[in-house]
Amino acid sequence: MASHAASARKSYASDFERRVDEVKVSKTDLNHLVMNYLINEGYQKAALNFAKEAGISLDFPAMDERIKIRNDIHSGNIQSAIERINCLHPELLDTDPSLHFSLLRLQLIELIRKCTAVPDGDITPALDFATTHLAPRAPGNIAFLEDLERTMALLCFPKDNLAPPLAELMDPALRRRVAAQVNETIMEAQGLQKEPKIRSLVKLRAWSEDCARKDRDLPPLELGLDIGTFD
Repeated sequence: MASHAASARKSYASDFERRVDEVKVSKTDLNHLVMNYLINEGYQKAALNFAKEAGISLDFPAMDERIKIRNDIHSGNIQSAIERINCLHPELLDTDPSLHFSLLRLQLIELIRKCTAVPDGDITPALDFATTHLAPRAPGNIAFLEDLERTMALLCFPKDNLAPPLAELMDPALRRRVAAQVNETIMEAQGLQKEPKIRSLVKLRAWSEDCARKDRDLPPLELGLDIGTFD
């Protein structure tokens, strides 16, 4: 009985793999899928080169502005990023208070980073910025208030001995998360899909396989896809 069941599973697996191999995707569709990923993620040079090779038109100026904003945030130049966002989409930050607060808090963190870089650094710029730009937004939002209080705590402890919740604020990974959030919001404002189509397809594929495995013993599927860094 066990041998028969194993044989049946093997037969079904072979049939499943054959059907997968029979699915053909056009080169044009693949090209647009790759281009969508490059544009969404801001791989400027790779997108430009790929567009030339594949004969695909590219809205370079709009993409260029997103990349400049992302680079500003990655480098800690938050004021420049905010100014660029306001030029690109003047109402974006006004209609998204959470994103605006995240950027302002990141700007406060950069000020704190600067004033704590040397012993007895002047913390006045950080205090003034927090009082003027963040404190008025905090009372009506408990999450904003908690984030502000945690950020101001950076001034109370040595930068080389911060508790994990505070150390996270000084980690460059926070810049990357905020930059990704800004990128998605801008793309949405431009009527573009904020998540690359290829990621949506991978999620759909994983969901479909999970549903299928509930009834059948399927072999593991290899995507054969390695998306690395292009720039």
